[in-house]
Amino acid sequence: MSATSILATHKKLSTKTSDMANPQLQQKAPPTQRFGTVLEDSSIGLDSGTREKVCTFLNPILADTMSLRDLYKKSHWQVEGPTFYQLHLLFDEHFKKQSKLIDLIAERIQTLGGLAVSMAADVADMTRITKPPSGREEVPVIISRLLEAHQAILMDARSKAKEASSLGDLGTNDLLVADVVRTNEFQSWFLSSHLVNMPLVDA
Repeated sequence: MSATSILATHKKLSTKTSDMANPQLQQKAPPTQRFGTVLEDSSIGLDSGTREKVCTFLNPILADTMSLRDLYKKSHWQVEGPTFYQLHLLFDEHFKKQSKLIDLIAERIQTLGGLAVSMAADVADMTRITKPPSGREEVPVIISRLLEAHQAILMDARSKAKEASSLGDLGTNDLLVADVVRTNEFQSWFLSSHLVNMPLVDA
């Protein structure tokens, strides 16, 4: 190969490498899948009709769980009073466990070939959890609000677990019972214990 050919090849490779290093910005394209649909084909042995039904009821549970997670973070930041330290830590721990639940539910929806609700505006449209005021509330009100959210999710999750089972989707049934129901029941127990008016010193 001549020196000229080698130089030309080097220049071509250099230009190509330089082009590859440049970010291709402001790209636009139609969505590859519409929200509310499921992929036609699946390797998990459930037909598209079943998977679509399950995704339709899993997304509101996901939206409610995301709302509860955020309610815990609000409570973590805004709680005050004699039990501040204990509740500050408890709310953050519950926040982390709800965050793990969110991933599990979203990944189940994606496994079923659907699309998980994700953006805050879409979650706000879909959730059934009552929006709290932006301001600070008293501790008993904070805890009552959290318990009401847990109860709403629990009632829905138990009902949908039965429906998933009747549709033959044992994976979703397991997720709802073993993860969503048990986590929310456990956290409800911890919260409700803080609303018992027990004497601190004299019995």
